Amino acid sequence: MTGKSYFFIGIGGIGMSAIARYFLAEGAHVGGYDRIRSKGSIALEEAGAEIIYEDKPELIPDRYRSPREVQVVYTPAIHEDNHIRQYYAQHGYEEVKRAVVLGQITRRQKALCVAGTHGKTTTSTLLAHLLDQSHIGTNAFLGGVSQNSGSNLYLNPNSPYVVIEADEYDRSFHQLTPTHTIITSTEPDHLDIYRTAEAYREAFQVFAEKTKEGGIILLNEEAQLKESPKGVTLLRYGGTPGLDYWYSDVTYRDGELYFDWHYPDGCYQQLQIGTPVEINVLNATAALALAQHLGVTEEETRQALKSFLGSRRRFERWLNEPHHPVMIDDYAHHPDEIRASLTSIRKLYPDKEIAVVFQPHLFSRTADFMEQFAEALSVVDNVILIPIYPAREEPVPGITSDALAKLVTSPLKASVTKEGLIQELRKHHFDVLVMMGAGDIEYLLPEVRDYLKSIVL
Repeated sequence: MTGKSYFFIGIGGIGMSAIARYFLAEGAHVGGYDRIRSKGSIALEEAGAEIIYEDKPELIPDRYRSPREVQVVYTPAIHEDNHIRQYYAQHGYEEVKRAVVLGQITRRQKALCVAGTHGKTTTSTLLAHLLDQSHIGTNAFLGGVSQNSGSNLYLNPNSPYVVIEADEYDRSFHQLTPTHTIITSTEPDHLDIYRTAEAYREAFQVFAEKTKEGGIILLNEEAQLKESPKGVTLLRYGGTPGLDYWYSDVTYRDGELYFDWHYPDGCYQQLQIGTPVEINVLNATAALALAQHLGVTEEETRQALKSFLGSRRRFERWLNEPHHPVMIDDYAHHPDEIRASLTSIRKLYPDKEIAVVFQPHLFSRTADFMEQFAEALSVVDNVILIPIYPAREEPVPGITSDALAKLVTSPLKASVTKEGLIQELRKHHFDVLVMMGAGDIEYLLPEVRDYLKSIVL
């Protein structure tokens, strides 16, 4: 790829940035556009990428203005009325979605694809860590930044495997050709794209059938496929005894989490996981199964699992100091994710008062799951909502954080602007604060942490 040029529209996105870093490592010229200069885009600049932050075609560097030499990669998150997208479309450039490029890259290796409504980022990141810390090694394109590696990209020229977080949005995962597959969940989401729950689950069926002959599919016990794809082995995992892979005896000791992991011929007893939340035991059950299938040993498994730090914005502790509230950041944005995360946090801190600040993501998702969001958030006693993050959408009449707050049944609840958040927090008493959502809530984290440091419990 040395000498080739790629221009990424939406380069700062987590999936786009991984591919951009891959091309940079291969010696290609990489340019791009994004709306904000984030930590991810700054890291890309430091690695050699040329990035612009204004939607003005005249700012595109000369290197990325030759239709014969430049491939344009875009994400649907950047709307088609974007001026830079329009410029490239009107001047005859080759334009492809991120998913197409990822599919091209991954067909060169043995692809280990992790898909699902929720759990896929943690599961794929853990699988990559297990392989990376073993004698097998791995490449990986992840949907989150690994806290262990500090990146969403693993590169290992000596490994035949590549771990891929398979994104179901816009049916992107249909571009992939898995050697082996994990499906963590098929609960409906993205109904702005799929319209019906049946169409959403059908997309997972199509994805599963792309698994190569002779491969395995690890399917969560609560996930659904209409039928087992031909030529592959379908295996179930979860927390129910008798499944192909299952867990039991989850225990907390001195703030750490241990569990037993069962496989067809035996059991690894009292494994310790470095991210001590119970939902990650389920994710680990799948990752451990595929890692063992590929030859990772028990000793390698124990050491890697214990050292696993998780992904950025997935149960990431921002403050965990004596005499101050604990602060946790979590990317959860689907009702099932929210319920699982808050329930796990409740178990980790059984005698503590917990508050959550939640930013709903997308008007369409909020409208589709309004009652489910309210029920999931009501797991804790303090619920504070900030305005919906619109991403690519226009507002929907009647769909607001105020409307969602009215459905929440927690004793203490509020809906405030982002600017009014700190003032609202002063009205609440809590030992643990969870900042939750997939939008721009992450930019509030430093200010909130500074405020919590002023509180002495």
